[in-house]
Amino acid sequence: MADPEPERDEEPETDAERRKRRAQFLRELNEAKALRDRVQPRRARAARMRQQMRMRTFRW
Repeated sequence: MADPEPERDEEPETDAERRKRRAQFLRELNEAKALRDRVQPRRARAARMRQQMRMRTFRW
């Protein structure tokens, strides 16, 4: 199995680079979730209901 990240001989990435990569990942994740919600509205609604139930029963 190949590594998805190629080996780099440079110094470790800076905090700014890591934050930039993380922001890009989170943007793509949110896009994917939005697309899934549009494609499967019933499942999305059920997931929202389950989340609301979890929040309602959560103890602070």
